[in-house]
Amino acid sequence: MAEALARPVVPSAEARARLKEGVHIERSPRRVRTYFGGKLIADSEDVLLVYETKRPPAYWFPIADVRMEHLEQSQQGADTIRWRLVVGDRIAPNAARAYVKPTDDRAALEGHLTFFWNEMDAWFEEDEQVFVHPRDPYTRVDTVHSSRHVRVEIDGMTLGETRRPILLFETGLPTRYYIPKLDVRMDLLESTDSVTRCPYKGAARYWSARVGDKLVKDIVWSYPAPIPECPKIENLLCFYNEHVDLYVDGVLQDRPITPFS
Repeated sequence: MAEALARPVVPSAEARARLKEGVHIERSPRRVRTYFGGKLIADSEDVLLVYETKRPPAYWFPIADVRMEHLEQSQQGADTIRWRLVVGDRIAPNAARAYVKPTDDRAALEGHLTFFWNEMDAWFEEDEQVFVHPRDPYTRVDTVHSSRHVRVEIDGMTLGETRRPILLFETGLPTRYYIPKLDVRMDLLESTDSVTRCPYKGAARYWSARVGDKLVKDIVWSYPAPIPECPKIENLLCFYNEHVDLYVDGVLQDRPITPFS
Protein backbone atom coordinates (compact mmCIF):
# COMPACT_ATOMS: atom_id res chain seq x y z
CA MET A 1 0.00 0.00 0.00
CA ALA A 2 1.39 3.35 -0.97
CA GLU A 3 2.15 5.59 1.94
CA ALA A 4 -0.21 8.53 2.36
CA LEU A 5 1.24 11.76 1.10
CA ALA A 6 2.39 14.07 3.87
CA ARG A 7 0.35 17.25 4.27
CA PRO A 8 2.20 20.20 2.74
CA VAL A 9 3.70 22.76 5.08
CA VAL A 10 2.18 26.16 4.41
CA PRO A 11 2.47 29.47 6.24
CA SER A 12 0.00 30.07 9.04
CA ALA A 13 -2.74 32.64 8.65
CA GLU A 14 -0.81 34.84 11.05
CA ALA A 15 2.26 34.66 8.82
CA ARG A 16 0.15 35.52 5.78
CA ALA A 17 -1.61 38.44 7.45
CA ARG A 18 -1.74 41.69 5.57
CA LEU A 19 0.30 43.68 8.10
CA LYS A 20 3.74 42.90 6.73
CA GLU A 21 7.19 44.43 6.77
CA GLY A 22 8.14 47.17 4.34
CA VAL A 23 6.40 49.98 2.48
CA HIS A 24 4.00 49.68 -0.42
CA ILE A 25 2.33 52.65 -2.13
CA GLU A 26 -0.29 52.70 -4.84
CA ARG A 27 -2.72 55.22 -6.29
CA SER A 28 -6.32 54.71 -5.22
CA PRO A 29 -9.12 55.06 -7.81
CA ARG A 30 -11.55 56.23 -5.08
CA ARG A 31 -12.52 59.76 -4.13
CA VAL A 32 -11.76 60.12 -0.42
CA ARG A 33 -13.03 62.75 2.01
CA THR A 34 -12.57 63.36 5.72
CA TYR A 35 -14.40 65.69 8.10
CA PHE A 36 -13.68 67.31 11.45
CA GLY A 37 -15.79 69.71 13.49
CA GLY A 38 -18.45 69.84 10.77
CA LYS A 39 -15.88 70.95 8.17
CA LEU A 40 -14.61 69.16 5.10
CA ILE A 41 -10.88 68.99 5.78
CA ALA A 42 -9.63 66.99 2.80
CA ASP A 43 -11.23 65.93 -0.47
CA SER A 44 -9.23 64.23 -3.19
CA GLU A 45 -9.51 61.98 -6.22
CA ASP A 46 -5.73 61.49 -6.17
CA VAL A 47 -5.06 59.90 -2.80
CA LEU A 48 -2.32 57.37 -2.25
CA LEU A 49 -3.06 54.12 -0.42
CA VAL A 50 0.00 53.45 1.73
CA TYR A 51 1.03 50.32 3.62
CA GLU A 52 3.79 50.79 6.18
CA THR A 53 5.32 48.21 8.50
CA LYS A 54 2.78 46.70 10.92
CA ARG A 55 0.22 49.45 10.27
CA PRO A 56 -3.21 49.21 8.65
CA PRO A 57 -3.40 50.90 5.23
CA ALA A 58 -3.67 54.69 5.31
CA TYR A 59 -4.74 57.37 2.88
CA TRP A 60 -2.23 60.09 2.05
CA PHE A 61 -3.67 63.27 0.52
CA PRO A 62 -1.93 65.69 -1.85
CA ILE A 63 -1.41 68.81 0.26
CA ALA A 64 -3.19 70.80 -2.47
CA ASP A 65 -6.40 68.89 -1.60
CA VAL A 66 -6.22 69.65 2.14
CA ARG A 67 -7.76 72.67 3.89
CA MET A 68 -4.41 73.71 5.33
CA GLU A 69 -5.90 76.81 6.98
CA HIS A 70 -7.19 74.46 9.69
CA LEU A 71 -3.79 72.86 10.33
CA GLU A 72 -1.17 74.31 12.64
CA GLN A 73 2.30 72.78 12.68
CA SER A 74 2.94 71.38 16.16
CA GLN A 75 6.40 69.88 15.79
CA GLN A 76 9.06 68.95 13.29
CA GLY A 77 11.68 66.30 13.80
CA ALA A 78 14.49 65.14 11.59
CA ASP A 79 12.15 62.99 9.50
CA THR A 80 8.54 64.04 10.14
CA ILE A 81 6.27 67.04 10.51
CA ARG A 82 3.15 66.91 12.67
CA TRP A 83 0.13 69.19 12.73
CA ARG A 84 -2.71 69.86 15.08
CA LEU A 85 -6.18 70.41 13.62
CA VAL A 86 -8.25 73.40 14.76
CA VAL A 87 -11.87 74.07 13.79
CA GLY A 88 -13.55 76.62 16.05
CA ASP A 89 -13.34 75.29 19.60
CA ARG A 90 -12.46 71.75 18.44
CA ILE A 91 -8.78 70.82 18.57
CA ALA A 92 -7.12 67.53 17.64
CA PRO A 93 -3.56 67.97 18.97
CA ASN A 94 -1.97 65.21 16.89
CA ALA A 95 -4.08 65.00 13.74
CA ALA A 96 -1.73 64.78 10.77
CA ARG A 97 1.81 63.93 9.79
CA ALA A 98 4.11 63.99 6.78
CA TYR A 99 7.70 63.13 5.97
CA VAL A 100 10.11 66.05 5.68
CA LYS A 101 11.95 64.63 2.69
CA PRO A 102 10.74 61.14 1.84
CA THR A 103 13.20 59.00 -0.08
CA ASP A 104 13.55 55.45 -1.39
CA ASP A 105 10.30 53.48 -0.91
CA ARG A 106 8.56 56.57 0.48
CA ALA A 107 9.62 59.00 -2.27
CA ALA A 108 6.08 59.11 -3.72
CA LEU A 109 4.87 60.70 -0.46
CA GLU A 110 6.57 63.99 -1.30
CA GLY A 111 3.90 66.71 -1.13
CA HIS A 112 1.42 64.48 0.72
CA LEU A 113 0.20 64.16 4.30
CA THR A 114 -1.94 61.70 6.20
CA PHE A 115 -4.44 62.09 9.03
CA PHE A 116 -4.62 59.81 12.04
CA TRP A 117 -7.88 58.00 11.37
CA ASN A 118 -9.37 58.17 14.87
CA GLU A 119 -8.70 61.88 15.22
CA MET A 120 -11.17 62.65 12.44
CA ASP A 121 -14.95 62.66 12.82
CA ALA A 122 -15.87 60.85 9.61
CA TRP A 123 -14.34 59.30 6.50
CA PHE A 124 -15.94 58.63 3.13
CA GLU A 125 -14.88 56.58 0.12
CA GLU A 126 -17.00 58.02 -2.67
CA ASP A 127 -20.38 58.52 -0.90
CA GLU A 128 -20.13 55.65 1.60
CA GLN A 129 -18.84 56.17 5.10
CA VAL A 130 -16.03 53.84 6.12
CA PHE A 131 -14.76 52.96 9.58
CA VAL A 132 -11.54 51.87 11.33
CA HIS A 133 -9.20 52.20 8.32
CA PRO A 134 -9.35 52.27 4.50
CA ARG A 135 -10.70 49.16 2.85
CA ASP A 136 -7.73 47.12 1.71
CA PRO A 137 -8.23 45.97 -1.92
CA TYR A 138 -6.13 42.89 -1.10
CA THR A 139 -8.47 41.79 1.69
CA ARG A 140 -11.37 39.59 0.65
CA VAL A 141 -14.46 38.63 2.65
CA ASP A 142 -16.56 35.68 1.45
CA THR A 143 -19.65 34.23 3.14
CA VAL A 144 -20.98 30.80 2.19
CA HIS A 145 -23.82 28.56 3.36
CA SER A 146 -22.68 25.26 4.89
CA SER A 147 -24.17 22.04 6.27
CA ARG A 148 -21.24 21.41 8.63
CA HIS A 149 -22.10 20.43 12.18
CA VAL A 150 -20.80 23.26 14.37
CA ARG A 151 -20.87 23.16 18.18
CA VAL A 152 -19.55 25.82 20.56
CA GLU A 153 -18.68 24.99 24.17
CA ILE A 154 -17.26 26.79 27.17
CA ASP A 155 -16.13 24.59 30.08
CA GLY A 156 -18.15 21.72 28.65
CA MET A 157 -21.39 23.74 28.40
CA THR A 158 -22.86 23.88 24.88
CA LEU A 159 -23.78 27.44 23.94
CA GLY A 160 -24.59 26.87 20.30
CA GLU A 161 -25.05 23.95 17.93
CA THR A 162 -26.13 24.04 14.29
CA ARG A 163 -26.06 22.28 10.95
CA ARG A 164 -26.81 25.44 9.02
CA PRO A 165 -23.95 27.87 9.73
CA ILE A 166 -22.72 30.67 7.51
CA LEU A 167 -18.95 30.42 7.14
CA LEU A 168 -17.10 33.71 6.75
CA PHE A 169 -13.64 33.69 5.20
CA GLU A 170 -11.59 36.88 5.61
CA THR A 171 -8.03 37.34 4.40
CA GLY A 172 -5.49 36.73 7.16
CA LEU A 173 -8.06 35.69 9.80
CA PRO A 174 -9.47 32.32 10.92
CA THR A 175 -12.74 31.04 9.53
CA ARG A 176 -15.67 32.47 11.48
CA TYR A 177 -18.81 30.40 12.04
CA TYR A 178 -22.04 32.42 12.16
CA ILE A 179 -24.93 30.63 13.85
CA PRO A 180 -28.69 31.37 13.71
CA LYS A 181 -30.01 32.66 17.05
CA LEU A 182 -32.52 29.79 17.17
CA ASP A 183 -29.52 27.44 17.45
CA VAL A 184 -27.86 29.36 20.30
CA ARG A 185 -28.60 29.19 24.04
CA MET A 186 -29.68 32.82 24.25
CA ASP A 187 -30.64 32.24 27.90
CA LEU A 188 -26.91 31.94 28.65
CA LEU A 189 -26.03 35.21 26.89
CA GLU A 190 -26.20 38.73 28.28
CA SER A 191 -26.15 41.69 25.90
CA THR A 192 -23.51 44.36 26.53
CA ASP A 193 -22.98 47.94 25.42
CA SER A 194 -19.89 47.05 23.41
CA VAL A 195 -19.80 48.07 19.75
CA THR A 196 -16.98 47.60 17.27
CA ARG A 197 -16.75 48.52 13.61
CA CYS A 198 -15.21 46.71 10.68
CA PRO A 199 -14.55 48.36 7.32
CA TYR A 200 -15.64 45.16 5.55
CA LYS A 201 -18.71 44.12 7.57
CA GLY A 202 -20.15 47.08 9.49
CA ALA A 203 -20.99 47.66 13.17
CA ALA A 204 -21.03 44.67 15.55
CA ARG A 205 -22.83 44.34 18.88
CA TYR A 206 -21.82 41.93 21.62
CA TRP A 207 -23.00 39.45 24.25
CA SER A 208 -21.23 37.96 27.24
CA ALA A 209 -21.74 34.32 28.19
CA ARG A 210 -22.61 33.20 31.73
CA VAL A 211 -21.46 29.65 32.39
CA GLY A 212 -22.03 28.67 36.00
CA ASP A 213 -20.45 31.36 38.14
CA LYS A 214 -18.21 32.59 35.31
CA LEU A 215 -19.03 35.53 33.03
CA VAL A 216 -17.06 35.50 29.77
CA LYS A 217 -17.11 39.08 28.54
CA ASP A 218 -17.97 39.96 24.93
CA ILE A 219 -17.44 36.43 23.65
CA VAL A 220 -20.03 36.55 20.86
CA TRP A 221 -20.99 39.20 18.34
CA SER A 222 -23.54 39.93 15.64
CA TYR A 223 -23.96 42.39 12.80
CA PRO A 224 -27.61 43.57 12.98
CA ALA A 225 -27.19 45.63 9.81
CA PRO A 226 -24.06 44.57 7.89
CA ILE A 227 -22.91 46.57 4.89
CA PRO A 228 -24.64 45.60 1.61
CA GLU A 229 -21.63 43.54 0.44
CA CYS A 230 -22.02 41.14 3.39
CA PRO A 231 -25.76 40.45 3.84
CA LYS A 232 -25.70 36.73 4.71
CA ILE A 233 -24.47 37.26 8.30
CA GLU A 234 -27.25 39.66 9.29
CA ASN A 235 -28.38 38.95 12.88
CA LEU A 236 -26.42 35.67 13.12
CA LEU A 237 -24.13 35.05 16.11
CA CYS A 238 -20.41 34.33 16.02
CA PHE A 239 -18.18 33.20 18.90
CA TYR A 240 -14.47 33.98 19.20
CA ASN A 241 -12.71 30.79 18.05
CA GLU A 242 -9.79 31.98 20.14
CA HIS A 243 -11.66 31.59 23.45
CA VAL A 244 -14.15 28.72 23.08
CA ASP A 245 -14.09 25.02 22.27
CA LEU A 246 -15.29 24.89 18.68
CA TYR A 247 -16.23 21.56 17.12
CA VAL A 248 -16.73 21.24 13.37
CA ASP A 249 -18.17 17.92 12.23
CA GLY A 250 -17.22 16.50 15.63
CA VAL A 251 -13.58 17.59 15.47
CA LEU A 252 -12.28 20.04 18.07
CA GLN A 253 -10.62 22.94 16.23
CA ASP A 254 -7.29 24.42 17.26
CA ARG A 255 -7.63 27.81 18.87
CA PRO A 256 -6.10 30.26 16.39
CA ILE A 257 -3.49 32.82 17.37
CA THR A 258 -4.71 36.24 16.23
CA PRO A 259 -4.80 39.84 17.54
CA PHE A 260 -8.03 38.75 19.32
CA SER A 261 -6.37 35.93 21.30
